[in-house]
Amino acid sequence: MDIAFPYQLGPQGATATTASADDHIAQMLEQLLFTRRGERVNHPDFGCGLLDLVFSPNSPEVAAALVMTVSAAVQQWLGDVVTIQSVDVTSAASQLQVVLSYLVAATGTPSTSTFSVPVG
Repeated sequence: MDIAFPYQLGPQGATATTASADDHIAQMLEQLLFTRRGERVNHPDFGCGLLDLVFSPNSPEVAAALVMTVSAAVQQWLGDVVTIQSVDVTSAASQLQVVLSYLVAATGTPSTSTFSVPVG
């Protein structure tokens, strides 16, 4: 049973679950990328800190550094669940877009998740 993110109640009033394992993996990636380091109790190193970039200037240099940060965080915390194929970060206007391509470790199924971060 995979608990849905964000936490919510299902139709019967019990904790809601995800529709599929792929949805659960995408939600775990979202939690990892948008959690600030030090924010999680008992796991101060958990997170990637995309939200720390909200007031940063938007530039190709920030996007390039973010590729390494995202790759390292996913490998450290979800390396047993997914294998990263590519991380593409694009910088446009007032937004960073992170496109994560990965293989689901349990099935070998390729998948892609996209996350947007407002910046600057």
